[in-house]
Amino acid sequence: MAKISKRATAHGGKFDRSVNHPLSDAIKIIKECATAKFDETIEVAVNLGVDPRHADQMVRGSVSLPKGTGKVVRVLVFAKGEKAEEAKAAGADVVGADDLLEKIQGGWLEFDRVVATPDVMGVVGRLGKILGPRNMMPNPKLGTVTFDVAKVVQEIKAGQVAFRVEKSGIIHAGVGKASFPVEDLVENITALVEQLRRMKPAAAKGTYMKKVSISSTMGPGIKVDQSSI
Repeated sequence: MAKISKRATAHGGKFDRSVNHPLSDAIKIIKECATAKFDETIEVAVNLGVDPRHADQMVRGSVSLPKGTGKVVRVLVFAKGEKAEEAKAAGADVVGADDLLEKIQGGWLEFDRVVATPDVMGVVGRLGKILGPRNMMPNPKLGTVTFDVAKVVQEIKAGQVAFRVEKSGIIHAGVGKASFPVEDLVENITALVEQLRRMKPAAAKGTYMKKVSISSTMGPGIKVDQSSI
């Protein structure tokens, strides 16, 4: 039998796991359970009624969280010339082209998001086996392959979150920190859920959004009443 930790035991009496809680109440419980010595990330898990094995049911995109993520995001930009200078001015942490190819192939991965201009995708494509499994590969559908690099860098720095449905039909996304006010987390979660609703594939049949739950890095998962979002 699996051993239940003291943390899980302490959290168990604070809420009913069988109930779908209104969003604001669920956030309050999560914040109360976030007792780690660091500022825990608040995460949302949405179970979608899609089959990602079919291209016409893939749900992948991004959303700008109105209150940000509370996280410092390191942005790497593949660009040359004038566009490279625009990326630097917009706040990109690392900018380059062929020089970055060798560096990343050598094992350097000190960045969180990658943006590229279309003219250097030939270089970036050679990093597919490294960036792809980490969900860092620039993609036109996510807006990360563009000549408007300054705008994208600014959006990412301001709190843009990228998401992609997993094989099991679940989407995970960080939407802030436990230190955020309840109202800020409500705004961020609402923005994410509304974006997912707008992206419902035409080929998806039956119930699209099956379950929404939230949790903190070290805390329990709490089911959310979708009508409250």
